[in-house]
Amino acid sequence: TTPHSSLEQVFKLHMVTWNVGTAEPPADVRSLLQLDSQPATDLYVIGLQEVNANPVRYISDLISEDSWSHLLMDTLAPMGYIKVTSVRMQGLLLILFAKQVHLPFIRDIQSTYTRTGLFGYWGNKGGVSVRFSFYGHMLCFLNCHLAAHMNYALQRMDEFEYILDTQDFDMYNTPQVFDHKVVFWFGDLNFRIADHGMHFLRSSINNGRFNLLWNRDQLTMMKKKEAILQEFEEGLLCFKPTYKFDRFSETYDTSGKKRKPAWTDRILWRIKPKAIDTEDENSSTTSSADDDEYPIKVTQDMYTCDVSYGVSDHKPVIGTFNLEMRKKETALVTLTVEGHWSADEDATFTYTILENCESSTWDWIGLYKIGFKSASDYSTFAWVKDDEVAANGEVVTVQMSKNELPLLAGDYVLGYYSTNMQTLIAFSPTFQVSFHKYIHVPLC
Repeated sequence: TTPHSSLEQVFKLHMVTWNVGTAEPPADVRSLLQLDSQPATDLYVIGLQEVNANPVRYISDLISEDSWSHLLMDTLAPMGYIKVTSVRMQGLLLILFAKQVHLPFIRDIQSTYTRTGLFGYWGNKGGVSVRFSFYGHMLCFLNCHLAAHMNYALQRMDEFEYILDTQDFDMYNTPQVFDHKVVFWFGDLNFRIADHGMHFLRSSINNGRFNLLWNRDQLTMMKKKEAILQEFEEGLLCFKPTYKFDRFSETYDTSGKKRKPAWTDRILWRIKPKAIDTEDENSSTTSSADDDEYPIKVTQDMYTCDVSYGVSDHKPVIGTFNLEMRKKETALVTLTVEGHWSADEDATFTYTILENCESSTWDWIGLYKIGFKSASDYSTFAWVKDDEVAANGEVVTVQMSKNELPLLAGDYVLGYYSTNMQTLIAFSPTFQVSFHKYIHVPLC
């Protein structure tokens, strides 16, 4: 492939990891999502652990979204963020949101999970992951909840390696986690601060001298001897250890257990190492040549915790990143709205399948009111041309009956849903649907 003429662009990623301790969500998560930050976030990736997973709640959540997902969607949708996908395994939840403009370029979305708790039978510990192509760059997010307690550091490493070994994706170029160009590993990794007594821990924390504790942080210590960890980067731990707090307070554990404070909740990232050149110039694979041609640069803007949230005995950790990359994907479909749309007339639109789009007769086009939450949050929809797959470049006209148009006037978009890609791959420009074009005056 020849490089595109357009230069690198910067996309803002906002990540959260939070062990919510089976609590119901707080009333407001706006500060957690930093919705007022400028420039605005492009992608939100939120990983939760210990989402309420007792059997009754868990079964009901499979039918509808859980209360945390609801709150996140209700908060982000009015700001123009769409839920792209989510994956849940018992208490582990990973959820991805994106600005509407990026959705057509988030492709090949796949998720998987690995149980590690109780010998792998009941998923109270383990990892859930989502992978996707973002403007042609392969990204993977892995949210883990690893074994607890101070003396299980080696078991945590074993669990992490087991998760990496068992997670695979149905993708020829990225079948495993480490095949992706960038991997974000985050969650309640449960690593503790070894050797120090409670008094030294608390005085170091109270005086803001976190650096005195870094060299006894188990994950930092492990990094020195575990090759797999040396490929990961992490920002400086310049925030309070996020575990264990009395609920609804900024006070560390005063219960009988008096757990030592620890940086259990972490966000790390790994850039795929460059392919090693061999003597035979032709032996390098396409993917490594491609990675060199279209590099991706990850810089962390912020790594902190938000101590204001008290529903759990953990505080949420926030990481914000800039992803600098060159777009290497083009549109797959165009959608055009014809004429004025009102609730008392049949409406018309056209779509055109562009090159390299594997369309299906099961694809459909949804009408979405601006502020919609996810692909399934449509007002009405129409199937694509159902007798045959449209030819590339063919302009296909579709009618929507006035009986199916929403009675709610406002701003809308059309979205083309690809069954093969399991996502919305195109949007029309925003347009208005009016309630009635004409006022009907009843005759006497």
